[in-house]
Amino acid sequence: MKLLHQSAKDLKQWPRNIKLFFLANVLYQIGTGMFSVLYNLYIQNLGYDDSMNGTVVSVQSLATALMFIPIGFMGDRTSRKNILVLGALLSGAGLIVRSFLESEWSLLGLAIYTGLFSSFFQVLAIPFLAENTTKADRMRIFSIHASLVLASQVLGSMGGGFLADFLQVLGLNRIDSLKISLFIGGTATFLAFIPLLFTTEMKKSEQRKSEPPKAAADAAPNPQLQLQDRRGEFKIIGQFAATQLLIGLGSGLVVPYLNLYFTNRFSVSLSTVGILISLGQVMTIVSMMIGPTLVNRIGAIKAVVFFQVLSLPFLLLTGFTNILLVASLGFLFRQALMNAANPIQASILIDRVPDHRRGIANSITQTAFMLGWATMGPVQSSLVTTYGSYWGYAITFCITGVLYVVSSILYYRLFRERKDPSVSTTAAL
Repeated sequence: MKLLHQSAKDLKQWPRNIKLFFLANVLYQIGTGMFSVLYNLYIQNLGYDDSMNGTVVSVQSLATALMFIPIGFMGDRTSRKNILVLGALLSGAGLIVRSFLESEWSLLGLAIYTGLFSSFFQVLAIPFLAENTTKADRMRIFSIHASLVLASQVLGSMGGGFLADFLQVLGLNRIDSLKISLFIGGTATFLAFIPLLFTTEMKKSEQRKSEPPKAAADAAPNPQLQLQDRRGEFKIIGQFAATQLLIGLGSGLVVPYLNLYFTNRFSVSLSTVGILISLGQVMTIVSMMIGPTLVNRIGAIKAVVFFQVLSLPFLLLTGFTNILLVASLGFLFRQALMNAANPIQASILIDRVPDHRRGIANSITQTAFMLGWATMGPVQSSLVTTYGSYWGYAITFCITGVLYVVSSILYYRLFRERKDPSVSTTAAL
């Protein structure tokens, strides 16, 4: 409650652009949250088999991944505001059309279309927030942003389900109730462009003025120094991407299959799994709000490592237990602790790259994570098929734990604050 009160108090002091962007993002995420829960049911009720749902998800995810890096480059060189407005308009329009079309080719074609334009918000949200906040406020703003995304998606997914059920109570058939609910979700995403229109974007020249001035010797363009700077910037981005790839590999073994884990090992209902996942998101929101306080006490890098390492016992506990209550608690704490590090990592990345690289930095790290996530599906299914629902999942959870440990060690070694040796030398003299 203290955190909520402080956040409400801070709301009055936030820049106008931040308030407008948060409003737009809430609308956007509510709409996409409704689609994430209802659209696969819509496809199923149209008479398609489960493979159609898998194909739709795959082509949409691939289209999103393909657009990450191009959108990152575009955002660094043009107007992030205009790209975000375009993303909301085109994403919303695509979702509205998807609410009514039923043919196989339209389902697949619009899945690709939606995937392409959903990447706009995923890539440019963090750089847009960064350019509209001071360095001191970024950690809290990023944490609130991540929490709002999760809360809006939970609201959309739960609200969409209740709305579809209510429409059926009123007498509509199942398909029509889903169509209307999806249409409302698409409309919410479409309307996200309105708050964005009222934001003001800082010109690139003004952004450069706001950055720390360079020494006089570096004022004149020097091709060799520029090349060294460029290599240094992309080296940092590559290091962040490497740690995210390891996290993606670990997450890809476990997170997409948690519903199957609970249903296979404990034979629980799908509604119970849905409640658990929703509770996990709520706990993640709380942990993300606590993150900035921990950063103030021990530092950003240590906070990331602390959250990731502390999640490991709960990960292993979930993998080896045969007690549903223990598995549920392990899942909830692992989910909250591991995801609490995300906004902190985003802030660290943004602080260590210049503004003109922030879009591409965010897109490369997200692409690395998604590549890790996408490649582990066959490994996971092979292990579970070979070793069964107990040892198969236990092995995958252990592999994930090892990957998380390696990522945490690498992250700490690469990005920890090192003492300046010249300072200690001077002190000794």
